[in-house]
Amino acid sequence: MTEIHPLNLITEAWLPVRRRSGACCLMRPGQIVEGLDDDPVIDFAWPRADFRIASFEFLIGLVATACPPADRRAWPKDWRKPPTVDMLDKAFARIAPAFWLDGPGPRFLQDHEELATGPEPVERLLIDAPGESTIKRNADLFVHRDQVARLGRGAAAMALFTLQSWAPSGGAGNMTGLRGGGPLTTLVMPSAEASLWQVIWANVPCGRAVADADLSRVFPWLAPTIISGKGGTEVRVDHNAHPLQCWWGMPRRIRLDFENRADGTCDLTGRADGVVVTGWRQRPYGPKYAGWIGQPYAADGLIHPLTPRYRQKEGTEWLAVHPQPGGIGYRHWTGVVVESTDANRLPASCVTTWRNARARAAGFTEHPRLLAAGFDMDNMKARGFVESAMPLPGTHDEDRQHELDDFARQCVGAATQVADLLRGSVREALFGKGSVSVDATLIANVRERFWLETETPFFALLREAVVAGSDLLVLKKAWLKTLKQAALREFDAMVVLEPDMDVKEAQRSALARMGLLGAVSGTNTAGKKIMQVLDLPVPVATKQKKAGEVS
Repeated sequence: MTEIHPLNLITEAWLPVRRRSGACCLMRPGQIVEGLDDDPVIDFAWPRADFRIASFEFLIGLVATACPPADRRAWPKDWRKPPTVDMLDKAFARIAPAFWLDGPGPRFLQDHEELATGPEPVERLLIDAPGESTIKRNADLFVHRDQVARLGRGAAAMALFTLQSWAPSGGAGNMTGLRGGGPLTTLVMPSAEASLWQVIWANVPCGRAVADADLSRVFPWLAPTIISGKGGTEVRVDHNAHPLQCWWGMPRRIRLDFENRADGTCDLTGRADGVVVTGWRQRPYGPKYAGWIGQPYAADGLIHPLTPRYRQKEGTEWLAVHPQPGGIGYRHWTGVVVESTDANRLPASCVTTWRNARARAAGFTEHPRLLAAGFDMDNMKARGFVESAMPLPGTHDEDRQHELDDFARQCVGAATQVADLLRGSVREALFGKGSVSVDATLIANVRERFWLETETPFFALLREAVVAGSDLLVLKKAWLKTLKQAALREFDAMVVLEPDMDVKEAQRSALARMGLLGAVSGTNTAGKKIMQVLDLPVPVATKQKKAGEVS
């Protein structure tokens, strides 16, 4: 029988990837630069969307930890001439001892101690798997129980990394991830044809490789677990942890259970593995991360470099942005792509760095996109995995870019006001003021459709604005016309005047439409606010003719 060796995530091939030719294979991390000239790796080939996004985070964190660009001036070198497989293997080898998944000694993202507790089913490593309470109530209607009984070690490693990185609340003593439960991840995708290396290098922050003396402060499983709870200790940057731990947070105390199986097969990927994970054990009150979101990360921004952040007002705590049920779209432009006017919403550092420097340094003329993804969580329940992509237009002229950013803020701000007015007008027409919540499904859906209808025109507008010599004042007027048409179209689709309609209901509907029309035309009080947001002149009201006056 062939001897089964422990899996090291640096030296062994375990990441499923897809090449430009369509060929799929397993790779070790250093091989992501293999075949760049003829058949580069362009994506991951996991059967789960959350594993794909988490794999981007894993490799970006690996490069940031072992061989990051020293500063912004050094970054273009490896963009133009990427490192070789040997160079990456050598850089990663220094931290390889921290990446044993099984075997004796410290284990990747697992508690420093053996945990003498009852086993959990392995499928509960998956964030969206039904929990014990759901199963007891027989409520696992959409994601059914007992779909995954065994995981191969590669899939188990990514399931563990995904859970530890995005850990949601899980009851008393189950700590959330370093960025809070279910954070939003945003990634710059340099082009539709970008290699996996280009995606990783586009998003990696500048900094210094971890020093040997700091390894246990970066990889918490190399040292005794820091316990939280009563009398416990919080994990804070530069107090008892290195800033690079932002990539390797370990809020949950977990030990995987491995089983040697000659016929071992992963239920998730279908791949054979002589060692499979059949369950896991956990204890409560693992590390509690505090104050990480607003802390500096080298010279490139705040932790975490892939997650946008916000605060309620100046001086309050920074929090990570979380995915929304409707996905991430242009409505979230302010705070996800550009900084808000009051500086209380900041995009991820990777987005800011790309738009401010790297796009120009790379000489990029293709069309980059922003990928935003994560679990939409309701406390410990995953309502769904949200993934959205949108264009990320820009210009190499720095001054013009500032103008375009202000222009985009104004357009999104005006659209937000119109969306809110549309929702309120429909409620007023159908039910009267205040009788039904604007968050009721019927009313809220009107607002969602408005955002969807105006998204394509918004990005077309931005592409036009990028063109040299474009008149932003003309474009803002065109945008207001687009908002007006979309709002009235959605209102008329929801509020239909019928011949047998009650007179009061008909009057209510007519008045609501008149108010909405006045707003999107800029003639009433609400309309004047929209014009102010767009920095457009308020239309001059025409004087009413006096009674009996002849034209």
